[in-house]
Amino acid sequence: MELKCPVCEDPLEQQGGSVHCSQCEQDFTLQALCPECHKPLNVLKACGAVDYFCQNGHGLISKKRVEFVVVAP
Repeated sequence: MELKCPVCEDPLEQQGGSVHCSQCEQDFTLQALCPECHKPLNVLKACGAVDYFCQNGHGLISKKRVEFVVVAP
């Protein structure tokens, strides 16, 4: 998954739960969206595993199906 900076369109570097643009020197956060309803997902972390849950009736969502969007600060 390659995300691009919303300001300059350069590739972003992932740093944990956020991303950084080395060109703009800005940090952005990532938001996980449901691939069905495109609403924010709850992130469930346990024993090193990360799962995603949709509260809008779509249940557990595989991390392979999650849509990530860049959110400006």
